[in-house]
Amino acid sequence: MPTSHTNAPPAYATRATIDRPIVLIGMMGVGKSTVGRRLATRLGLPFIDSDDAIEEAAGMTVGELFETYGEAQFRDGERRLIARLMDKEPKVVATGGGAFVDDETRALILEMATAIWLKADVDILAERVSRRDTRPLLRHDDPAKVLAELMAKRERFYAEAHHHIESGNGAHEQTVDRILQALAS
Repeated sequence: MPTSHTNAPPAYATRATIDRPIVLIGMMGVGKSTVGRRLATRLGLPFIDSDDAIEEAAGMTVGELFETYGEAQFRDGERRLIARLMDKEPKVVATGGGAFVDDETRALILEMATAIWLKADVDILAERVSRRDTRPLLRHDDPAKVLAELMAKRERFYAEAHHHIESGNGAHEQTVDRILQALAS
């Protein structure tokens, strides 16, 4: 990366520079929803959490949907919802951790949106998800072990995202700043 010899602040994306949906992908607990809300606020865009939208439409929690219908049917509904959101209208969308693994969903997001992979170490993710018992994939085993296994399976798909942003343990606003810098470049 070239070095700047000025003291100019870094360039940031603005609402005027966004012409398509911004889709946050990554593991559960990485902060897609929290960062997404803040990013949307900073850009003056609508925010949609795909899990919340699915729960509202189904009248059930994601956990209940998994238990009642299984993961395959949940992913089918998730795929259909995300397809409806890829309408070329600027917005910020936070997806479920497994959404981008689906070939059809991933292809659509990569074509119609700007995909941003939020990354964090498994230890950070395990600490974050331990705060709530709402993750169906983590209910029956050690969360750190399950997260490590999921990350090993999903990283190659996440790596296809347009931008890779470390969310780490810092403030969510720092992650938002990194996203805005990436979008401006």
